[in-house]
Amino acid sequence: MNAHDQRFGLDRRVTLALPLALDSGAALAHVEIAYESYGTLNADASNAILICHALTGDQHVAANHPRTGKPGWWTRLVGEGKPIDPARHFIVCANVLGGCMGSTGPGSTDPATGKPYAMAFPVITIRDMVRAQAALLDHLGVGTLLAVVGGSMGGMQALEWAATYPTRVRSVVGIATAARHSAQNIAFHEVGRQAIMADPNWAGGNYYGVGAPTAGLAVARMAAHITYLSEEGLTAKFGRRLQSRDALSFGFDADFQVESYLRHQGLSFVERFDANSYLYITRAMDYFDMAEAHGGRLANAFTNTATRFALVSFTSDWLYPTSESRRIVRALNAANAHVSFVELESPHGHDAFLLDAPEMNRVVDGFLRAVETL
Repeated sequence: MNAHDQRFGLDRRVTLALPLALDSGAALAHVEIAYESYGTLNADASNAILICHALTGDQHVAANHPRTGKPGWWTRLVGEGKPIDPARHFIVCANVLGGCMGSTGPGSTDPATGKPYAMAFPVITIRDMVRAQAALLDHLGVGTLLAVVGGSMGGMQALEWAATYPTRVRSVVGIATAARHSAQNIAFHEVGRQAIMADPNWAGGNYYGVGAPTAGLAVARMAAHITYLSEEGLTAKFGRRLQSRDALSFGFDADFQVESYLRHQGLSFVERFDANSYLYITRAMDYFDMAEAHGGRLANAFTNTATRFALVSFTSDWLYPTSESRRIVRALNAANAHVSFVELESPHGHDAFLLDAPEMNRVVDGFLRAVETL
């Protein structure tokens, strides 16, 4: 067995041999990338699939999370007998640059000072994350990817892969994603960032080893989580039901069930995420605009591409609505790219791609099997 023969997920770290050049003009030395891999890289290295995670995700896509003990975040799509299957594929999922689950980020040690980077960490972009992933795959001996698959911010990375490394990507699956952030997306992110920075414990980002701004980060998570859901889904799950009718607290406690749910989301999030990473990654998402980087015309990002694309959206997703997917499809059509698109019915909002979605699984499975035969 070689270093990449493994049927089950294994959390690993790689230190990149060369400094990583960033869009900002800075360069990061001694970059670590944490990743999980599953399955076996075949003899001609043609079965590799890169999975890109969303804002609050990490590399633990199909194995239990080491901090929470919960199953991986995409076990509905990745695993034995699933569309992305370690019996057929060599699967890699890396914690993004700027993350907080092992990859170099604001909480990592700055080799120049011996202290955490904190806010001295350089500004990063989605393209920088993709460059780091490419360097990881170089290390793993993966030249060409069968597919890059991702939802939400993961879909942004998948699209950027096709634009930045077109000859390395045979196919892209972008789910519930967009080619740029809207003003509304940026506005919601700014509310979260301000909540973090307004927490006295943030201390200008220099809170490591002292006490993290957990209250601010929890509020940021609560605000963001609302955008991942839908009014229909919230109404069906909680409605206006109270926790108890015995005593009302006028908002000081969680009177309504939906309040209790959001508070739980916030409190559980701070156990596994770093506040500064949240600041940097949300900013990278806000900066993302594929058209801007290609003369203001999105189709230019995919000129002469041989990559095949599958785009999936959900009817109740108001964070990245179907109109954003259609915009990408129109650009791909203008670039004469091979693209398929489907809008799926779901009451679950943006988070539908993480939940039980058999129709999505059938779409992804059929698309990948078709690409494998080409």
